[in-house]
Amino acid sequence: MKKMNSAAAVSLTAALVLSVLTGCSKSKETKTIEFWSVFTGADGTSMQKMIDEYNATNPEYKVNHRAMEANDLYLKLPLAIQSGEDVPDVSICHIERIRAFKDNGFLEDYDPLLKDSPIKKENYNPKAWALTELDGGHYGIPLDVHTYVLYANMDLYKKYGNGALDDGVLTWDELRKSADACVKDGIIPMGLSWLRVSFLASYAQLGGTLSSDGTTPDFNNDKAKKVLQNWVDLYKAGYTQKDGDSTWELFLGGRMLYCPEGIWMYNNIKESGVNAKMYDYPVFDKNVKGNWTSSHEFVLPVNKKRSAEKTKAVLDFVDWIGNHSLEWARAGQTPAHVSIKENAEFKTMPQAFLADESDELKIYDYKYYGDAVESLDKVLGEILFGRMTVQEGLDQAVQETKDRISNSSK
Repeated sequence: MKKMNSAAAVSLTAALVLSVLTGCSKSKETKTIEFWSVFTGADGTSMQKMIDEYNATNPEYKVNHRAMEANDLYLKLPLAIQSGEDVPDVSICHIERIRAFKDNGFLEDYDPLLKDSPIKKENYNPKAWALTELDGGHYGIPLDVHTYVLYANMDLYKKYGNGALDDGVLTWDELRKSADACVKDGIIPMGLSWLRVSFLASYAQLGGTLSSDGTTPDFNNDKAKKVLQNWVDLYKAGYTQKDGDSTWELFLGGRMLYCPEGIWMYNNIKESGVNAKMYDYPVFDKNVKGNWTSSHEFVLPVNKKRSAEKTKAVLDFVDWIGNHSLEWARAGQTPAHVSIKENAEFKTMPQAFLADESDELKIYDYKYYGDAVESLDKVLGEILFGRMTVQEGLDQAVQETKDRISNSSK
């Protein structure tokens, strides 16, 4: 009988130990911050390195980073919030998407949470901060301002550039003066990549907006037609890539003189060894510069399961990233935290010229931006490669944007 009691005691003790260990394990499993981002490109390794460094500080809540394509995130995030399942604790959201997300009730207001937080307005790029102050609340903490610029192959520039960039800016007319010599030698003068932002950069230079009244899309206008007719003329002259070409691969391979791309692709430049520099996006008029710009913002998705303790941990993580975003700058980004702007290493980086807030950084503030650019995505290639007229494409994109807005309000 004593043996039975002893065995039972041992069994009970083992069960209790297992229960405690299991409980600890579960506790550790829940001590994580789920972070969704759109960093699947060349900058993704830099973001993961920053997160690994943060986790190495042994915070109470470690960060689990899930990167996905932007269109996937903007589809999955609302569905997760509406269902209440698999909602991230913090997510990246492009600044031009925040108003729609906020109006749909998907985002929490930061204002009540920042009073006792080290996150302060004055520590961030003022433009990137101000555009997320909406209807008396605050809905985003900026990670960066990221810009679509012109990359120039400086080895090819010495031969074909005719000094066009010596003043720091390239006009479309100057491009044309170099183009025939490039084509003769099998070099592509200009790549037109990520067509939505290539369009938006030039369109902003001309003072174009996606909606005159802030609601109804009306970008099928003369300014938009001027931008796209310029593309069509360049393509017909043989000065751009052909349909199906990968502009970025051609540029990295030394077969293209100029290629607009995001500053976030700078890791590729370093890895390829191509001798390239960044400049302002090409212009129609040297006196009117304009670079399409956005901002990656940390947002708080509505999540009833996120405790106040975890929310505080999220703010600690966001603040840490801001103060340690030099690695983000090394990936070609322009961090929004002002401490990086004065860093000696950052001042030597090729994108440092973009750090000063100016009218050259064009951020679109349109509630239905996502609907507009996704509609443009469907027609811009068709226009460039001659399968659709400029007017037909713009009219289709505007009508689809109107339809999407109408359907989302039902």
